[in-house]
Amino acid sequence: MRPVLLALTLLAVPAAAEHEPLRPATAEEQKARAAVVIADYRFDDLLWENDRTAHRIYGRALEKAEPPSSSGIDAWGKRVRWPFMDRQLRTGDQHADHGEGIDFYNVGTGRGTGGLGIWYDNKLWTSRNYVRPRILQSGAEVADFTVDYDPWPVDTLRTVRETRRFTLPAGTNFTRMSSTIASSSDAELIVGIGISKRPIGGGRLGEVRKDRAAGRLSWWGPADGEKGRMAAAVIVDPAAFAGFVEDADNYLILVRVQPGCPFVYYSGAAWALGGDFATQDAWNSYVDAQRPDFRPLVSVAAR
Repeated sequence: MRPVLLALTLLAVPAAAEHEPLRPATAEEQKARAAVVIADYRFDDLLWENDRTAHRIYGRALEKAEPPSSSGIDAWGKRVRWPFMDRQLRTGDQHADHGEGIDFYNVGTGRGTGGLGIWYDNKLWTSRNYVRPRILQSGAEVADFTVDYDPWPVDTLRTVRETRRFTLPAGTNFTRMSSTIASSSDAELIVGIGISKRPIGGGRLGEVRKDRAAGRLSWWGPADGEKGRMAAAVIVDPAAFAGFVEDADNYLILVRVQPGCPFVYYSGAAWALGGDFATQDAWNSYVDAQRPDFRPLVSVAAR
């Protein structure tokens, strides 16, 4: 290569990204608690966590910045009992393990750990990212908030929209989801709630366990080198259970839903290096032990 071309080539190489160090949690911050944070500094990512698990959903701003974005649910590996997501996301290096946890689960175009869509004509019809967040409570014993999903089409059959309440108490890996789906048609809906098939690099699949009688779908992810494995599960009301299906992106559990009537399901995740579930058997036993309450909560005013 000629010297001039070499110099131009070197100038064209972008400098390595600079990241802020993770700020250590203060003594007060190291108290176990639940938390909800809207990260307006990062395209309105909405973060919620408790002492055992950590999750994120994406705002509309991310759709332009990092397409294709997804209305699925992200899960982070969590090692500590106190909130860490906001501090780690602010470093710009959330995909590295700084000692408290790590973001290495890839939602992609799937449902992540418990996102939903409408199952119609052997296809899952999904919304765009969340809008209009309302934080009901952030700590100490619960992370509780609602979001909306603006109207989206289900083929040419109907248009739907959703309001969903997320409630994560302390001491559990499961977020309680209370969803109300309005529709331009009064006909029954079949809702598909999913777990992404390939959330780890390399396209590898995890191991899936289906329990028709109890309305449960659980997943033990593949190993991703030193980062370990993620696990996920979805629990639905057996009285509304309508089957298991798959599409290119997701394992799905189906439920029958009446438009305008709230329905409840539970979505959970864990990290094999987080200290609670080192094996698939331990995770499956925990999922089996859940005794969920599917009665809709009484709505409360935003604080």
